[in-house]
Amino acid sequence: MEYRFFAPAAKTDVSQGNLPHWEQMNAFYFITWRTADSLPKAVMDRWQVERDQWLRTRGIDPVIEDWQRVFEMLPEAERQEFHKLFTVRWNALLDEGHGECLLRRPELGGIVEDSLRHFDGERYELEAFVVMPNHVHVLVGVSGRGEMKNHCRNWKNFTAMQINKALGRTGQLWQWESFDHLVRTPASLEKFREYILKNPIKARLKEGEYRAWAKPK
Repeated sequence: MEYRFFAPAAKTDVSQGNLPHWEQMNAFYFITWRTADSLPKAVMDRWQVERDQWLRTRGIDPVIEDWQRVFEMLPEAERQEFHKLFTVRWNALLDEGHGECLLRRPELGGIVEDSLRHFDGERYELEAFVVMPNHVHVLVGVSGRGEMKNHCRNWKNFTAMQINKALGRTGQLWQWESFDHLVRTPASLEKFREYILKNPIKARLKEGEYRAWAKPK
């Protein structure tokens, strides 16, 4: 399968929760999901209020499903500002290590890694991933309309069941929503790949406290 980068003129399926989700056919995605206890609710609520205020001051209504279409029309400098203020900050908050950080345990992080690898090359093409103590980053090529969210849902459902079984408990493991980003260019693909591989170093994790992999070049 040949995967392509985000094409502004191509058909895009958009859905909206607390975070927007954009999908195109046969595309590359950078996906992040986190444990339910990884960010205190007050911190997440404040992040969202500040993000929404930033968008509204630029005439963008964050409530509408396709607000990112309007966002893409902003000058490059403003889009970079948004990225630094909100995307980079959101990832930095995850790296602070809030919550139980269950995935630091090798046997539990291994459950997530095995799930990601299971259908690699069959239903999707992994480019890179990292299993951090309280969140997961995946860079992946996905074919088919709507399949990105399906794969993400399957990964989360299966691993939640297996991890809860290993811990002898029930209840919510993952935050319901994931963060996903359509990759725009080969340079962006490489940037995400580099971010994934450097994430454990940046978070000062020791060997065995994470699982990281990237497709050989």
